[in-house]
Amino acid sequence: MTNARTALVVRGGWDGHQPVEATNLFLPFLEASGFEVRVEESPAVYADADYMATVDLIVQCNTMNTIEKDEFAGLRTAIEAGTGMAGWHGGIADSYRNNSDYLHLIGGQFACHPGKHPDERIGDASDNYIDYRVEMTDAAASHPITEGISDFDLTTEQYWVLSDDYIDVLATTTLPAREWDAWTRPVVSPAIWTRQWGKGKIFVATPGHSVEVLQDENVRTIIERGMLWASR
Repeated sequence: MTNARTALVVRGGWDGHQPVEATNLFLPFLEASGFEVRVEESPAVYADADYMATVDLIVQCNTMNTIEKDEFAGLRTAIEAGTGMAGWHGGIADSYRNNSDYLHLIGGQFACHPGKHPDERIGDASDNYIDYRVEMTDAAASHPITEGISDFDLTTEQYWVLSDDYIDVLATTTLPAREWDAWTRPVVSPAIWTRQWGKGKIFVATPGHSVEVLQDENVRTIIERGMLWASR
């Protein structure tokens, strides 16, 4: 398929986010959508300028990892020239804590996921699985990523995100202030957003802690649409 678009999947980092299984979930969709897909297990490929110039879409699932200066420079240069970037949860919003320029590029950074009542915690990942709602903004109704999707509920990690005003927010989530929390009023965080960077488009969805969450009909639809929207 000579006219195929090129998708680069970069995965790795913390195994708890199932980077292989999570990205494998979307490979058939990308291929069916006309992409030739290359999979890499680290961001080292970002430093290959000649190859990156040919990439139409980066899908990244790489949590709590590090990125070298030349790798980040290659990533940012590609996006500024028109390569799209898409991802979910910590795979894009908690990827490279060692690089503040990466945080600036993405526009929102994971800060915490408030847990259950201390008496209900058992010492594993489920301590942070709570019931919460993803609420669509007014802009979501007419956006190709979220059109036709209403507010929906999940039971998983709820992300508190530190963000700036240069993101276009399609959905938010409200973190309550509970009696055992240190904060004293509810906090509204972006849950789904886009960002224009140079000629490139960036898409982020904070739901996606596990394959089970990614298989939720709303979450999966939003991510699939988000990847297509972000692509060059």
